[in-house]
Amino acid sequence: MGTTSLRRGLPRVPGGEPWPPAGLAPAAAAPAVQAGPQHVADAAPAPAPSVVKADVGAEPSASSAPAAAAASPVAQPVAPAPAAQPVAPAPAARPVVAAPASAAQPVVAAPVAQPAAVEKPVKPKAEARLYGSRTLGQWIKLVVLFAVGGVAAAAILVLAARGVTTLPGVPEFLERYPGAYDLPDTVEPGFPWWAQWAHFLNIFLMVLIIRSGYQVRTQQKPPAFWTPKRGGKKISINLWLHQTLDILWLANGLIFVVLLFASGRWMRIVPSSWEAFPNALSALLQYMTLDWPVESGWVNYNSLQQIMYFVVVFIAAPVAAITGVRMSEFWPKNAKTLNKVYPLEVARAVHFPTMLFFVLFILIHVFLVFATGALRNLNHMFGGTDVVNWVGFWLFAAAIAITAAGWYAARPLVLAPIAKLFGQVSSR
Repeated sequence: MGTTSLRRGLPRVPGGEPWPPAGLAPAAAAPAVQAGPQHVADAAPAPAPSVVKADVGAEPSASSAPAAAAASPVAQPVAPAPAAQPVAPAPAARPVVAAPASAAQPVVAAPVAQPAAVEKPVKPKAEARLYGSRTLGQWIKLVVLFAVGGVAAAAILVLAARGVTTLPGVPEFLERYPGAYDLPDTVEPGFPWWAQWAHFLNIFLMVLIIRSGYQVRTQQKPPAFWTPKRGGKKISINLWLHQTLDILWLANGLIFVVLLFASGRWMRIVPSSWEAFPNALSALLQYMTLDWPVESGWVNYNSLQQIMYFVVVFIAAPVAAITGVRMSEFWPKNAKTLNKVYPLEVARAVHFPTMLFFVLFILIHVFLVFATGALRNLNHMFGGTDVVNWVGFWLFAAAIAITAAGWYAARPLVLAPIAKLFGQVSSR
């Protein structure tokens, strides 16, 4: 193959002779490049490209400029390093004339992007379980707050009451009115069996009535519904339980009142003398000073007990019944005149405070039973005797266990089969 002369180009250095110099022997023409996977050049293999990070203001060397230019995508045209033997391009290719090495500009490598820090997803906190309208922690804080406030208030009342007993005329008042007045001799002492059973049923029903009433007031989505067999409005199964327990409670109360008057024992809880009121005030003052009045419940209650039992049986219970009936499905909806005289809003405004009164009465009543002679008082209402032994206590413990079992059983799984006997039960 013949030789091919090279066209002379620009000088390598400013003011120099055009390159290549005259008389330089041209290199043999390179054979035609065949189609293949690899083209082998006659010259020595060039070193692998590398990225050179140049400091700003530093003078780059001639040997490092070509490599940096080849590695950077934004580099200026850089001539290859001078080789001992020039490499002849292919016949159809034009030689690339590089700029002089002295004209090379400093090359700054592009900054390498660092991978962004991957933040771990924050797991959302599980919502606290609500018991009614508050969480368990909120209920504990509320109970502790009420307990501390109650103890502080009780301490203030005790100190105030003891201060009152030192005022002029108060000791004489307490001596004249010891806290109770004598009943007629016709009133038999003790507690008959029907009074004991009525007392137990009253405990059982009142606890479940308070529980179901609270559920009706607070639950937004009832677990089940009940519809009467003869047709009527669909109500929640909790409301059905509440109304059913109310009917049983009223029946128990009516039987108790009838037997109370039939036996002549009504004077035990119905004031029959105006002396009941000053004696009740005297008994209250004695309770507040923690100097308990003399207890003789087997024969006669003190006047404060008598008045409170009268209020519970003959005032609070009828108010609860009347307001409950007004809010129930038994009330006639089309009686416009009656509804105008007795609005539903009035019944709702009175019914719930009445329930709170019963709760407060039960708490104070149980406290005084244990604080003024637990074994004797429990024997009165559960054992039917005036002796001091453990019979009444264990009967009371059994009554509490039965009440707790009823509390646990008052759920849709147990209530649904019973409710189906009187109507239809559905989930929606």
